[in-house]
Amino acid sequence: MLSRLCDFMPGLNTLLNYERSWFSDDVKAALSVAAVALPVAIAYAQLTGVNAAVGLYSCVLPMLVYALFGTSKQLIVGPDAATCAVIAAVVTPLAAGDSVKHWQLAVTMTAMTGFWCLIASRFKLGVLADFLSKPILMGLLNGVAMTIIVGQFSKVLGFSFDEKYLLERLGGIPTYLAQTHVPTLMMALLTVGIYFGMKRLKPTWPPAMFAITVGAILVWLFNLGQFDVQSIGAVTGGLPLFQTPMLNVGVIRELVMPALNLAIVSFVSMMLTARSFAAKNGYDIDPDKEFRALGMANIASALSQGFAVSGADSRTAVNDANGGKTQLVSIIAASIIAIIAIFFTGPLEFIPSAALGVVLIIASIHLLDLKAIWRLRLQDRQAFYLALVTLFSVLFIGVIPGITLAVLLGLFQFIRTVMRPTDQILGVDKNGVVRSLDASDKAKAVDGIFIYRFNSPLTYFNSAYFKRRLLEQYARQKDNIEVVIIDAVPCFTHLDLSVMAMLDDLDKIFRKRDVRFELAGRKRQLRTWFNQVGMKSGSEGIYIHSDLYIALTINKNKLNTNGMIPHNTDLNEVKPS
Repeated sequence: MLSRLCDFMPGLNTLLNYERSWFSDDVKAALSVAAVALPVAIAYAQLTGVNAAVGLYSCVLPMLVYALFGTSKQLIVGPDAATCAVIAAVVTPLAAGDSVKHWQLAVTMTAMTGFWCLIASRFKLGVLADFLSKPILMGLLNGVAMTIIVGQFSKVLGFSFDEKYLLERLGGIPTYLAQTHVPTLMMALLTVGIYFGMKRLKPTWPPAMFAITVGAILVWLFNLGQFDVQSIGAVTGGLPLFQTPMLNVGVIRELVMPALNLAIVSFVSMMLTARSFAAKNGYDIDPDKEFRALGMANIASALSQGFAVSGADSRTAVNDANGGKTQLVSIIAASIIAIIAIFFTGPLEFIPSAALGVVLIIASIHLLDLKAIWRLRLQDRQAFYLALVTLFSVLFIGVIPGITLAVLLGLFQFIRTVMRPTDQILGVDKNGVVRSLDASDKAKAVDGIFIYRFNSPLTYFNSAYFKRRLLEQYARQKDNIEVVIIDAVPCFTHLDLSVMAMLDDLDKIFRKRDVRFELAGRKRQLRTWFNQVGMKSGSEGIYIHSDLYIALTINKNKLNTNGMIPHNTDLNEVKPS
């Protein structure tokens, strides 16, 4: 019973086997994580458009839930720049300026994101961690980072954008610069100075926390509100007040696809962080369980009136750098944040908005890696174009359409790989090993035999391409071909009627040319499929062999005359590659 419970809650197994020597490192890491998470959570709440306390709520229950259900020992979940930007982009136009409705919509979208993650976990879709290729994710994150940076300049300079999209905002830069509020700009510059001064003088201290604290003290001490220096205002402390989720069918319909996009992007981003730290610390993580853990963390966030969370790379890095060993770090850090959210929210109202804007800009700059995208130009031109298309889509048509396009690009990239895969012509080397014919000339074609391998599962949308490629490669052969053998192992993975009809056409084509058409591999499976669709095999149809070794052995006379295998070589030594 306990083993089943630990399998369902991987973090519980770690806590039950906790070693006392880990405790001091975990406490130190937890204090550092809490110090970094507090100002970031408040800043991301501002980015999402909700009360600062909501950002704190989004840290507590999700961190506790992930500590029990996640398989990563270092990953810290919480508000993330990309998830907050997505929520703001979706919810703001639907809320139409109603702050309560805005909060309700954010909570509803968070719950829907969590349910999408649970559904994906139930159907074992953890493979989606590999769905968005890294170039696409690079373009996406760089685009989101630029969008946030431009958006936060309004808080740093003390004005409000009238335009919704980035291009229009950039076009109005001269006008907006003329509206710069000097006291707000001075506060922002002071925050920047304190932040980087702390990083230089006390690199182990949390610079964002220190810079925001100094800014809040100055606002309170000198009553900077009289100079129109904006602060975040009153923060409602205590336990979260339950807000009824939006049950309007029309509104929910608007949230379904954005929530799905958010679930995919959050999961892929989280897995990149979780896998990198798992590899560094020498353990494995389970993608399906991670999907479930992310879903439960988001549902927990919604229940506690928070917004969507994901893997936080910066806080995870802080955890690892301070020696965090287990999920206890999340539990301790969440407890610290909970105490502040419930009992000590009063001083938070003095935090200047300009300081939070600076923190968000710095956090977003860490997401920027345009050099990596440019390096793709030399490494993989196709990946470079994918990253650029995603980047410009986010910048020019918005975050949500950009993410949708990124998901579709990932899908199309996969479909293109399956539809137009690589293929090979096989031969035999001097040791009797079947291998690809290439420029190295290590293998030679077998006289009279043409061996073809198609490196993708055959299905209805690539069967015509398979047929065309096979006939093209066959037509290029200069020797008199008597037997065509298909390596069936990589390409015949499931029954498809279009594929079976294509095989029947090929058999007829080759029979007219007095060429035997054979399949090697998956013999029992193929014979079952042939019987199901009424196709004939053997002398009356297509020959089916257990593997390439059997197929070549049956045609051993041709192998002997090939000259590739020495006369003293036993044909039983012929092996497939």
